[in-house]
Amino acid sequence: MLGWVRRRRRAELLASPRPPQWDAWVARGFPYVSVLAPDERGRLLDIARVLVAEKRWQGAGGFEMDDEHRVVIAAQAALLLLELDHDYYPRLRSIIVYPEVYRAPSRRIDDAGVAHEGLQARQGESWHAGTVVLAWEAVVRGAANMADARNVVFHEFAHQLDAEQPRSDGAPRLREGRDYAEWARVLGGEYAALQRDLEALRPVDIDPYGATSAAEFFAVVTETFFERPRSMARRHPELYEQLARFYGQDPASRDL
Repeated sequence: MLGWVRRRRRAELLASPRPPQWDAWVARGFPYVSVLAPDERGRLLDIARVLVAEKRWQGAGGFEMDDEHRVVIAAQAALLLLELDHDYYPRLRSIIVYPEVYRAPSRRIDDAGVAHEGLQARQGESWHAGTVVLAWEAVVRGAANMADARNVVFHEFAHQLDAEQPRSDGAPRLREGRDYAEWARVLGGEYAALQRDLEALRPVDIDPYGATSAAEFFAVVTETFFERPRSMARRHPELYEQLARFYGQDPASRDL
């Protein structure tokens, strides 16, 4: 019953005219949309409309959130869903936005097994329980540069895709069950190669943060896939192929 009501509300929402200012907000705040075909832009904005309407959006640390902030974030999150069979990040309930880099409690265990607790500066984070936290200044910076492979919204919402599975382990819900073996082979191999290169002090073209865990590797390579697709396709062709198959997109063919 709830699913039917939700589908009806979505249909009614998308049947109504899109607010006219949305196109200008997205063009200014997320210039990546300029490389999408017109039908892709329309579908992306429809996904964003549902995300804005259904999720709980909260400002924190004195941040006064308005509709433009919601739309710019939702449009970036929508790009990941563009060709997926999705339900609008079903585990996600709320998006919390700080004005700038914020400090959050952290805990790590060192090699000797000793726990260290403190505060850590963060640009964003994704909680398995259904919350994404973002720093607005990082959102703006990530969206403005379409080729630096750093986009905090792509990163944290990739974690949400990963969280749709029972474990957040860098393997999101794939199109076919048989796809998992090849995904594990390719992404596991690339993840291990990144760790080896960093340990050997060799130069890398994937953000070193991706070597933190398999989940972080998936989020990091999602950023690279959308913002440096030609480089990834050239230097990591199997990795690019896996991500293209998962997302159903070929960003290397776009005029970035």
